[in-house]
Amino acid sequence: MSGGTTTTAAAGKAPLSAAARLRRGAWYQRPRWRRLGALLALAVVMAQVTGEQGVRNDLFHALEQNFTGGGVALWVGAALLVWLIREFRGDAVARAGARLRESTARPAGTVREVSARLLGQRLYRWGALAALLVVLIVLPLTVTTFWQQVLVDQIGVYVLLAIGLNVVIGWAGMLDLGFIAFFAIGAYSSAYWTGGLPVEPPVELNNFLVIPLAVLTCLVAGVLLGAPTLRLRGDYLAIVTLGFHEIVYLVAKNSPELTGGTRGANGLDRFSIDLGFWHYEWALDPVPYYWLQLGFVCVILVLFLRLEHSRIGRAWTAIREDEVAAAATGVDTVRFKLLAFAIGASTSGIAGVIYASKQAFVNPEQFVVLFSVLALAYVVFGGMGSIPGVLVGTAILVWLPQFLRDRVDPQDRYMYLGALLVVMMIYRPQGLWPSRRRQHELKMAEEGVGGADALGARPGGVRG
Repeated sequence: MSGGTTTTAAAGKAPLSAAARLRRGAWYQRPRWRRLGALLALAVVMAQVTGEQGVRNDLFHALEQNFTGGGVALWVGAALLVWLIREFRGDAVARAGARLRESTARPAGTVREVSARLLGQRLYRWGALAALLVVLIVLPLTVTTFWQQVLVDQIGVYVLLAIGLNVVIGWAGMLDLGFIAFFAIGAYSSAYWTGGLPVEPPVELNNFLVIPLAVLTCLVAGVLLGAPTLRLRGDYLAIVTLGFHEIVYLVAKNSPELTGGTRGANGLDRFSIDLGFWHYEWALDPVPYYWLQLGFVCVILVLFLRLEHSRIGRAWTAIREDEVAAAATGVDTVRFKLLAFAIGASTSGIAGVIYASKQAFVNPEQFVVLFSVLALAYVVFGGMGSIPGVLVGTAILVWLPQFLRDRVDPQDRYMYLGALLVVMMIYRPQGLWPSRRRQHELKMAEEGVGGADALGARPGGVRG
C-alpha cells in the first residue's frame, strides 16, 4: 500500500512541476533582463540620433559610421552602468537618496513656509509680480537680435494662442485640433482691413483699429464652429475642429481672388501711431513688437484671471468635469460652450494682427495643422487649466528647439522635443505647473476615488 501511495504521489507531482515550469517563463522574460534589453535598445537609438547624419546617395552610410565608431560603445557602456546600478546597487542608492531628502527637508520646508507667508501678503505678491514684469520688459535688451526675433515671432505669438486654447481645452474640456485656423482668420483680417488683399475694404484702417475687428471676426468664427458641434465630445469634436482648420486653410490657398492664394499678401502695413504732433511707426526692429505683445498679454491675463473665477469660469469647470451633471444642475451648456469657443478664439485675432504686421506678409503655409498640434502640446505640457503653467510651458517648448539650433542637426531637433513630451506625460501627466484643481483630480484618479480623469490610471491606483 505504501509503495502504491508513493507512486501515486510522484505521478501527481510530475504534472504540477511541469505546469510550474510553464508559468515560470524563460529567463529573458524576467523583469531584470527585459530592463536590460530596453536600455540597450535605447543606447542603440541614441547612438544613431547623436551620431553622423545620413547622406542621400548612401542610405546605410550613417548606420555604418555610427555603429563602427566609438559612439555606440559609449552609449552601450552608459546603459550597462545604469542597469548595474539599478539592479545591484539600487537599495544603496535609494538609502542615500532618502538620507539626502531628510537632510534637505527642514531647510526646504523653511523656505517654502517663508515664501508662502510672504506671497500670501498682498504687498509682497504684487512686488514679486512687478519685479517679474520689469525683468520681462528689460529681457529683449539683453539678448541678441536672433533671440529678439524668437521672442516676438514664436514665443510671443504662441503665448497668445496658448492662452486662448487653454480656455477651450483646460477650462471647458473641449479638444480643439484646429485652433490655428482662428490665427489665420486674424492675420487675414489684418491684411484685408489694411488693403493688402485683392478685395478692397470699405475703408482702410490702422492696425490698432483692426485689432477689435479681428477679435470680433474670430469671435464670430468661434461661434460658427461651436454651434454645429455642441453635441459632440472627445474624438468627434477633435475631428470636426480639424476639418474646420482644413476648410479655412484650403479657402485661403485656393482663392487667389480673395486671399492672394499661394502667393499670399505682400507689403502689409505695420503698426503706427500718428497724434499730429508725434508720429511713430513700428519698423524692422523686433523690440517694439515685443513690448506691444507684452502689453496685450498683460491685459489678457488680467481679464482671463477674472474670468476664471467668475460664474462663467465655474460653469466651464462644471462642463469639463461632467457635462451631464452640469446640465442637470441648471448650467446652460449650449451657451457656455459657445462662449468658450468664442472667447478662446479672441486671443488668436490679436496674435494674427501682430504677426501679420510684423512679417508684412501672410501666406497659407504659415497656418498648417502642425502649428495647431504644437499649440496643443504647449498647453498640455505646461498644465491644462493653469495660466502660469501655460505661459511657462509654451516659453520652454518654443525655446528648446532654438536653443538646440547650433548644437543638434536640424533634422533631429524636434526629436528631442518629442522625447521630452513623452517623458513628461509618463512621469508628470498633470503638466509642468498644474492648477490645484487638476492636481486634486489626478490624485483622486490614482486613488480610485470618484470619476476623475485618470489619464491612464486604473481603479484602485494601479497604473497601467
